[in-house]
Amino acid sequence: MKPFLILQLRPETAASDDEFAAILDKSGLSIEDACRVRLDQEALPAGLSLDDYSGVIVGGGPGCVSDTEDRKSAADRAIESAVLGLMPQITESDFPFLGCCYGIGILAHHLGANVSKEQYGEAVGAVECELTPAGKYDPILEGVDARFRAFVGHKEAVQHLPQGCEHLAQSGPCPYQMIRYGENVYATQFHPEADGKSFEVRIKVYRNAGYFPPEESEKLIAMCRAEDIRMPERILRNFVKRYGQG
Repeated sequence: MKPFLILQLRPETAASDDEFAAILDKSGLSIEDACRVRLDQEALPAGLSLDDYSGVIVGGGPGCVSDTEDRKSAADRAIESAVLGLMPQITESDFPFLGCCYGIGILAHHLGANVSKEQYGEAVGAVECELTPAGKYDPILEGVDARFRAFVGHKEAVQHLPQGCEHLAQSGPCPYQMIRYGENVYATQFHPEADGKSFEVRIKVYRNAGYFPPEESEKLIAMCRAEDIRMPERILRNFVKRYGQG
């Protein structure tokens, strides 16, 4: 099997390492089947060819594509530039891609859709998602219940369905929880890799990042420990199973 290219956007090592471990665990990938690139520390490999990979998985991160340039750190700008620079190859060739949280903003922004903080942001926590009629028949959502809970936490959101995309899942607070461009390019607003343990790690890491009042962190951690969220991970496993032969 060709490896999967896993691009990580988190500059915080504790959060990045935990996310990478969660992606491997939930997808069923071994470390030998993954090519990890932390874009906060390194550039994409020179001469990168998508033909060398089975697919691309993009993790989440604290950045926002809708922020003005003066509000982005140098690291944020470099990370965003690297991912957006790869998107034309992915969408033009309909290459297998799964963007998680930040990834839906990257895909929608690349496709010319409005990604902003105007509406549809969701507080850190668990939300009930619902498959659309198209989502119920999508192969990446095979075995996923028509209604399922997932972890979310985002300041910006996709404001309208990007041209050329299929709408696959929604929630009450956020209509665009999962979309597909073409046949093989997917993105979720929720975190398919996240369980209560990994979200607890992120709450501790991002306690002062503006997602929630710091004094609410212990309450949010208790919420994570009370949730038993397993359904979204099937998306990762289905993605790897479908495209793992390269």
